[in-house]
Amino acid sequence: MALVSWAMDFAIATCLQAQKWMYGGLDTNVLLQYMAWVTYPTVLITFSAGFTQILAPQAVGSGIPEMKTILRGVVLKEYLTLKTFVAKVIGLTCALGSGMPLGKEGPFVHIASTCAALLSRFLSLFGGFYENEARNIEMLAAACAVGVGCCFAAPIGGVLFSIEVTSTFFAVRNYWRGFFAATFSAFIFRVLAVWNKDEETITALFKTRFRLDFPFDLQELPAFAVIGIASGFGGALFVYLNRKIVQFMRRQKTINRFLMKKRLLFPALVTLIISTLTFPPGFGQFMAGQLTQKDTLVTLFDNQTWAKQGISDEFEYLGILEAWLHPRSNVFVTLVVFILMKFWMSALATTIPVPCGAFMPVFVIGAAFGRLVGESMAAWFPDGIHTDSNVYRIVPGGYAVVGAAALSGAVTHTVSTAVIVFELTGQISHILPVMIAVILANAVAQSLQPSLYDSIIRIKKLPYLPELGWGHHEKYNVRVEDIMVRDIRYVTLNCKYRDLQQVLHSTKMKNLPLVESAESMILLGSIERTQVGALLSNQLSPHRRLLTLRQKALSEDGHRLSDPSIRFQISTETSSGTPARPALRKPLKPALKRVSSSPADSPPAGSTDHAGIALKSLFCANATTETTEEEMILGDKMTPTEILEWEEQQLDQLVDFSSAKIDPAPFQLVEHTSLHKTHTIFSLLGLDHAFVTSIGRLVGMVSLKELRKAIEGSLTGKGVKVRPPLASFRDSTTSTTEADTTALHQLWDRHQHHHMPREAGPGGDDDDDTTKGQ
Repeated sequence: MALVSWAMDFAIATCLQAQKWMYGGLDTNVLLQYMAWVTYPTVLITFSAGFTQILAPQAVGSGIPEMKTILRGVVLKEYLTLKTFVAKVIGLTCALGSGMPLGKEGPFVHIASTCAALLSRFLSLFGGFYENEARNIEMLAAACAVGVGCCFAAPIGGVLFSIEVTSTFFAVRNYWRGFFAATFSAFIFRVLAVWNKDEETITALFKTRFRLDFPFDLQELPAFAVIGIASGFGGALFVYLNRKIVQFMRRQKTINRFLMKKRLLFPALVTLIISTLTFPPGFGQFMAGQLTQKDTLVTLFDNQTWAKQGISDEFEYLGILEAWLHPRSNVFVTLVVFILMKFWMSALATTIPVPCGAFMPVFVIGAAFGRLVGESMAAWFPDGIHTDSNVYRIVPGGYAVVGAAALSGAVTHTVSTAVIVFELTGQISHILPVMIAVILANAVAQSLQPSLYDSIIRIKKLPYLPELGWGHHEKYNVRVEDIMVRDIRYVTLNCKYRDLQQVLHSTKMKNLPLVESAESMILLGSIERTQVGALLSNQLSPHRRLLTLRQKALSEDGHRLSDPSIRFQISTETSSGTPARPALRKPLKPALKRVSSSPADSPPAGSTDHAGIALKSLFCANATTETTEEEMILGDKMTPTEILEWEEQQLDQLVDFSSAKIDPAPFQLVEHTSLHKTHTIFSLLGLDHAFVTSIGRLVGMVSLKELRKAIEGSLTGKGVKVRPPLASFRDSTTSTTEADTTALHQLWDRHQHHHMPREAGPGGDDDDDTTKGQ
């Protein structure tokens, strides 16, 4: 990841240099300069949007909202693939190379996570250790830290930021792994800069040189607090503005339809507007338009004071600092225009469908706001606030550092931006004002708006569980029984294959509950949908049909009594009293084979099985190949009507669960569990769904969807708290009712008489137990 980060930075710097070179080379003609200044970023952004859309649309945007969802235990398809990795890297390089106000920190979390997922997939070829789902989640947790660490060369801040942004609950065992990986990535990222002669030694990315003996006066702390509070409001406004732009685009049906047809028009249009406004000879001269984000930060963190402090203290704007000097306006006007323009530009630019983040633009805006306050303080107190004989001038650069940490912390709802700032600047002298400002900014922003990432989660409707808000005491009175789905499909232990087919057609649940019987509803475990499909496809497989054909052929030819082995085979397969056991002689079928939508669709499915059988013949004895040839010959003799009749007979047989993988301990909640406790359990364990039981009986199911609706539905638009329709105020002292107690005694009596089945395993004993249970 350090190599990727360094290579991308190199490519981005080259792109930005090319734009400057084109702009500088055409200084004789302003119109040509404008054309070059506008066309270059528009082409790059359009290419980035088009390339990403064609290769992997999942690569669009920040990536942190989706990573939050994945670390919650939800599987997002195609999100951590090689295609997405390539699209994200190339798309992000072009987007940042265009000079638009976009960031690379969010996308880097996604890129690092994709890298970790691909490494896990590669290493799982050599050992099953990396196939473990929990292990993969741990790898992704470390990858998120690496993403931030090698972006800013800030390993400590990176780890803390990744924990705050992506995790509700964090496993401490991943802590040192994250540090280990992030430290290496940051180290290599900076070593590459030294190796490339960009730096003389390993230093901070934006090195500052504030004085250490007297960094700030105690009386300056209120000014830092004001920066924090103002940044809180500013951060909330940024999130609100970003969300409103997206919602406006989606709600206006005519605009939406037009943009869906012309996908590349919106990014090109936004880029055209922003680049026109930043054109240096034009309006850009009032907002340091020609500076890149990196140059802007370097200048804002400058430790000199820009505001004129009398004739003798004329400050000379040298090098890139010239951008802030305008002959007809002072530095305050330039900073105010910069903040206001960049604010809405960044909010608009982050909605473009390209790989981009919002952290860096917000960081720059915060630094500019801090600088404005710092310059104002320096102009207000030219000789500093300190009243003793020593004169300590106010350092506006320190205010810029505070502002950058506060605004980025407010937008992302994190405190670790303070640590990132210390690692970026290489100075810790302003630790107290930075922490005060960041905490105040967080307090204000969190009470007004969700974080930018949570806002995107809501816009995209990702299956993520929202946090329980402040003061929602009514959540303790709502129980699982009030929000659960009662009408759910289930599989019984003594069901027929026809029942399995009906269940598969009537529900899309990934895990189906397995109950003892429809009368008792005792939950025995859960079975995956794919396993049910495999059971059904095995029962209706062409191989079983072949055995029926062979039996017919043998009975017609009169050979049935002459061959005892065949007689044994026929008698076991055709016994209608006991369920068939296809696992003894049938070739292995793919476990994830899809079930046909109707029994009549089965004949063509037979043709697809030859690939699986041919593959198996490479590893098994040659007898299988002979069987397939015989099947092909005999398969033609059976008419579609006969096949249909045969399948109808098979569907009426009892299901044999001995070959299926059954989870004997699916996650269960008792119906009286409170919503608050349910939320905590779901968040802590990363659950997708849970079955609800009452004294062992299945009564319903609750999933993320119901839980999210219950939490979000408890507050209406006007802010009035409303209870779910089924919820009633309950007395906490009430225990189980008499009916429940009676049911418990009945259950115990039945348990005395019946032998309860247990999970089927590979051994024969398990099969016997299952049969007894039936």
